[in-house]
Amino acid sequence: MLDNAFEIVNDIKEILDSLDVKTSTPTLVDGYTYNGKKGTTKAVRLGIESNAENMLKFLSTVGYVYNKEKEVLASMASLYLCFTSEIKEQRDNARQTAREMYSSGTSSGQILATLKGEYFTQSFIEHSIWSERKSARVWDVIRFNEFMQEVSIGDGYAWDQITGIEETDYNGYVYDLSINDHNHNFIANGVVVSNCGVRLVRTNLTEKDVRPKLKELVLELFKSIPSGVGSKGAVKLSPSELDEVLVRGVQWAVDHGYGSKDDADVCEENGQIKNADPGRVSQTARKRGSPQLGSLGSGNHFLEVQRVDQIHDKEAANRMGIYNEGQIMVLIHCGSRGFGHQVCSDYLRTSEQALQKYKINLVDRELACVPNSSEEGESYRKAMFAALNFAWSNRQMITHWTRKAFERVFGQTEEDLDMKLIYDVAHNIAKVEKHKIDGEIRSVVVHRKGATRAFPKGRDEIPLKYRDLGQPVFIPGSMGTGSWILLGKPGSMDLSFGSTAHGAGRMMSRSAARRSFTESQVQKSLGDKGIFIKALTREGVVEETPEAYKDVDAVANVSHEMGIATKVAKLVPIGVIKG
Repeated sequence: MLDNAFEIVNDIKEILDSLDVKTSTPTLVDGYTYNGKKGTTKAVRLGIESNAENMLKFLSTVGYVYNKEKEVLASMASLYLCFTSEIKEQRDNARQTAREMYSSGTSSGQILATLKGEYFTQSFIEHSIWSERKSARVWDVIRFNEFMQEVSIGDGYAWDQITGIEETDYNGYVYDLSINDHNHNFIANGVVVSNCGVRLVRTNLTEKDVRPKLKELVLELFKSIPSGVGSKGAVKLSPSELDEVLVRGVQWAVDHGYGSKDDADVCEENGQIKNADPGRVSQTARKRGSPQLGSLGSGNHFLEVQRVDQIHDKEAANRMGIYNEGQIMVLIHCGSRGFGHQVCSDYLRTSEQALQKYKINLVDRELACVPNSSEEGESYRKAMFAALNFAWSNRQMITHWTRKAFERVFGQTEEDLDMKLIYDVAHNIAKVEKHKIDGEIRSVVVHRKGATRAFPKGRDEIPLKYRDLGQPVFIPGSMGTGSWILLGKPGSMDLSFGSTAHGAGRMMSRSAARRSFTESQVQKSLGDKGIFIKALTREGVVEETPEAYKDVDAVANVSHEMGIATKVAKLVPIGVIKG
């Protein structure tokens, strides 16, 4: 069988040669040793040249998809080799410079002062001067195991750093890498849907007021607000009433006693986007949505009782009714429930069926689309606007029941508690807006998928209360981290079409979170931080563990430092309800 073995190994060698990975000539090993015992087995061995450049090619091109542990190690080793290669180049240049300076009469102390750097110690400078070695060692900078601990962020991912950017001609595919998981709460196939949003309600209570009654409050909120997959609201809608909700949004809820006009005045689009058409919505979507109005849902949707942890912009905070650290707020994050999800599913099929009609050829069917001004495009937009109005009305009703829960627990009216809506901002939305492109003001469709609006002061789209200040922006974190209030700034119009991030974003899929954590672990971790949580299911706790998300502070810092939307205040949770 030796001939067959050599044939297989030579095939492998040819593949590696095609990848420009240098190998040895296949050799016969007679009396192969296994588990310390030398036997009669014969083996054919192929060696990989072990210099850094060749190993980098090997580890970064071959991969180990059959073995997750080896795949992670290969990726880490590739990063390590790139890192040490860069340090080696810096050290080699420094070694040559040190020798030249010493030859010209410069002392070792002066050389060390000149060649300041993390990797240029006095010992290294002295060895550079006296040693005959032609190349600098790098293994003593950081060992591989230490490097892994430093850059790893769990689940096989690692921090890397962009060292340079250059333009190049490219005509191939570009992929948007995201979490591909069937438990996602919306379909992210390029169609804007679910119409999630975040709204913040203030109170005049302090943490000192709430702590003694925190558990009672969270349980009362959980009892008052339906949550979970398929949860039904407390309101039964007739077909004509549902049509009213889809057209009038928050105004329908206010007219039916769920809040006041002041609430509508501080919602994006005043909580009622125009040109919604219930006639563009399928019966399936209507059937799914009708019983769900006024419910929180599941996934990453939540209601949090939060305290003000930091105030960065006192003027803006005061305009919003935020006066002191320790003040209690309520943050509500939810969307259009099964109604919006079904609208998306329906129009994805419509788009796929229309591709041939508009002679659209796609590299991937998940990019299905239609022309913006086509019959199908106009129809989808009107259906999406209906879902937006459903979402605004949904959050409004949850706000009403939140206020009533506070009234019952604290024995005061919502007016006494000053439970005013600060703002309601939408994300997962598309709008036609005017933006400057190539020096001209043009109308464009802005898709905010995983983004939220961050308009600066002076824009007519901002509610009158904040028009001379700028639009409030909310970046919610996970249930164990903070959330941020930002203020839209002019930089957003120049850099991001008036937008910023709408949240921290996952860096661990829901299934990975379930494998990595238990409910008791997450509950204990939150309890240690003084956070009381009530969730409908175990999965509702484990899948949304704070460790599954990026650092929300880092996300807010990017927006702040880029001048897209700047920090107003940071909030941290003390009570959480989830589906």
